[in-house]
Amino acid sequence: MSSYPYVRPRRMRRDEFSRRLMRESVLTTNDLIYPVFVHERDGREPVASMPGVSRLSIDELLREAEVAVELRIPAITLFGVPSDGKTADGAIAWSEDGVVQRAVRALKQRFPELGVITDVALDPYTTHGQDGLIDDSGYILNDQTVDALVKQALSHAQAGADVVAPSDMMDGRIGAVRGALEEAGLVNTRILAYSAKYASAFYGPFRSAVGSAAALGKGNKYTYQMDPANADEALQEVALDLAEGADMVMVKPGMPYLDIVRRVKDEFRVPTYVYQVSGEYAMLKAAAQNGWLDERATALEALLAFKRAGADGVLTYFALDAARWLREMA
Repeated sequence: MSSYPYVRPRRMRRDEFSRRLMRESVLTTNDLIYPVFVHERDGREPVASMPGVSRLSIDELLREAEVAVELRIPAITLFGVPSDGKTADGAIAWSEDGVVQRAVRALKQRFPELGVITDVALDPYTTHGQDGLIDDSGYILNDQTVDALVKQALSHAQAGADVVAPSDMMDGRIGAVRGALEEAGLVNTRILAYSAKYASAFYGPFRSAVGSAAALGKGNKYTYQMDPANADEALQEVALDLAEGADMVMVKPGMPYLDIVRRVKDEFRVPTYVYQVSGEYAMLKAAAQNGWLDERATALEALLAFKRAGADGVLTYFALDAARWLREMA
């Protein structure tokens, strides 16, 4: 086989037109999902550890959603931040008048074309900051937690959520939620399963944003979230969730787990999503604010990396900015 000088890969990299012609992965607005924190207070409340991100009242959420719709972002994900009413069992998570349930109804009435995804997990609503119910020793009870998650998911779906996204990592919860949705006649409510969610150190700013950091204290989630050392286990978790009725699967966090995204997509060929989590966002924002990195260039490069790894879409706090940047570049 001929080689250099007859084979010169740089030929195709010489000009913009030929680089475009051979580009393997493309990032578009269709790939963006916008995570939003909705609270019960008035107005906006900035999240100190996530520059540019705020907790939003429902009125402010509708203003933000209008921007997302104008930018043609397909969907947003809601994370509730209750002001009070936290209990050990997190019962306010499935209240008909809960902040997420009210937000879903408002969004679907105003913007029926916007996909609404809801986080299904108990940690913002429990006094201990864990994603499930606990026994006297502090261990997370699996089956009792699943019962609570089913109530939460049903309340979101009944409010009008298009997609429920269990992020708790309890065993068997996807099958239980799917069964409950079918029984309730909510057969078109999709499930986005956080199938490979790792016990990551990159979640710190998020926990502050939803108000679970103080409750969790020095506690951890090692007994239910995945060990960052494991990859084969992620495939097992994804296989189980798909068998139980998940329509889509999630890998979380993002950038440190690109290998997991690639393996999941190659193995299952199903809609696969990745979450560029709060710690990833905060690092890029902090570096940009210090003048160490170009925010636009690095954020778009990171998002493109998720697409290259096999993701069909990305949950990212950069969603609005990324959509604007992509529009400018078109």
